[in-house]
Amino acid sequence: VVLGRYDLHYLRHDGPEHVLCFAPTRSGKGVGLVVPSLFAWPGSAIVHDIKGENWQLTAGFRALHGRVLLFDPTNSKSSAYNPLLEVRRGEWEVRDVQNIADILVDPEGSLEKRNHWEKTSHALLVGAILHVLYAEKDKTLAGVAAFLSDPKRPIESTLAAMMRTAHLGEPGPHPVIASAARELLNKSDNERSGVLSTAMSFLGLYRDPVVAEVTRRCDWRIADIVGGKQPATLYLVVPPSDINRTKPLIRLILNQIGRRLTEDLHTKTSRHRLLLMLDEFPALGRLDFFESALAFMAGYGLKSFLIAQSLNQIEKAYGPNNSILDNCHVRVSFATNDERTAKRVSDALGTATEMRAMKNYAGHRLSPWLGHLMVSRQETARQLLTPGEVMQLPPTDEIVMVAGVPP
Repeated sequence: VVLGRYDLHYLRHDGPEHVLCFAPTRSGKGVGLVVPSLFAWPGSAIVHDIKGENWQLTAGFRALHGRVLLFDPTNSKSSAYNPLLEVRRGEWEVRDVQNIADILVDPEGSLEKRNHWEKTSHALLVGAILHVLYAEKDKTLAGVAAFLSDPKRPIESTLAAMMRTAHLGEPGPHPVIASAARELLNKSDNERSGVLSTAMSFLGLYRDPVVAEVTRRCDWRIADIVGGKQPATLYLVVPPSDINRTKPLIRLILNQIGRRLTEDLHTKTSRHRLLLMLDEFPALGRLDFFESALAFMAGYGLKSFLIAQSLNQIEKAYGPNNSILDNCHVRVSFATNDERTAKRVSDALGTATEMRAMKNYAGHRLSPWLGHLMVSRQETARQLLTPGEVMQLPPTDEIVMVAGVPP
């Protein structure tokens, strides 16, 4: 990836370590870092592209060297992806469905702890998704919403169908599906209604016909991105007006990709390296798996290039004691407008030694010349760049800090 330019040479980084960039809006990070990196990166890439600018500038070039995919949940003509089709039947199915439900019940990425309604709706969603995958024709999240809110039958009939259907053939109903339905049937009418309405609130996005259309089938699979003959590039494009509304779906896709590609270490050598170019990544909310996976995903051939406007933006999403900065060995900082970010960068740069001279004059103040002049010099410590100087960097300058190397 490209980190910047020094004289006439590009500064590049090709190691497995992750990169974090602090850059406010309109600071030149797109044309200076993101676009050159996408031109230079030879492997596969996933690009979080809010405005679609990187798609317009780099997709044509990357299409010459591999497959290029555009996923826009607000555009029915974009490549489609159905998260439920990534659920593997057999021993993995409950695990995969639970991971999907984890993201569904935390659409904003802001839950510290689930309350009663979120816990019970999570169990209902796991059972409903498994039932839809086994017994319904519409195997999509929109199909799950339609199944749970079918106007032709009450919820009690829906739950009874989940308990009676022979999902496994002769053995009968799937135990996880049956237990989820029985658990809800055992509740009072008011509590059952509250659990159902909570679960349906998490599926509201998939009632949008455009979102339902782009999640109805799979034009690409997770394995295709890194396992094809040629590298593939996936652009996750969302118009700024729809960021909050479509955030749960983008979070779900990134969570599925991250978990699937960090399961088997032995497949690392047979697939392309993957660059996660996540511009404005704090806008996606807290991804618990992503924060913990930064520590080990480099061992699976995944490299992250994270871009945030300031330290405040990261702390708002991940809290003050997050490990995002700890796991990024390369940090790039442009002139920032945030005092705390400037202080953090200044402290990371360390101190330098400078010579200071002191002059003392002695003599009568009315005499034509001074009788005595004494000059003393001493070494003093000074911050390499003060927080004020970090905030006053010219637009053409940036600071690059690499672990174990002077800035």
